[in-house]
Amino acid sequence: MKELRIIIKVFGLVQGVFFRYTTRKVARKLGLTGHVKNLPDGCVYIEAEGPKDKLFELLEFSKKGPRHAQVEKVEHEILEPKHQYKGFDYEF
Repeated sequence: MKELRIIIKVFGLVQGVFFRYTTRKVARKLGLTGHVKNLPDGCVYIEAEGPKDKLFELLEFSKKGPRHAQVEKVEHEILEPKHQYKGFDYEF
C-alpha cells in the first residue's frame, strides 16, 4: 500500500490532558512515523507518515483524543510523504 503523510491540527481542550502522550502511543501501535507537538495557539499538531488506512485510524483517534480531552475541531490534509522520520515522538 502506498505511504502518505497526514497533518492534523486538533483544537479544544487538548493540552495538559495527555493528548501528545496518547497520540504517540497510538501512532507507534499503528506503525506510523512522525511527531506530535503543542502549538502556542493551544492546538495539538500531528504529522505522521504511513499507510493510508493507518493514518485514517490516527485521524479517528484525534477526533476524540484521550479521556480528559475536549476536542472541538479537527483539521487535516493529506500530502506526499517526506520519508524523514525514523519513529514517532514528541517535538518541542
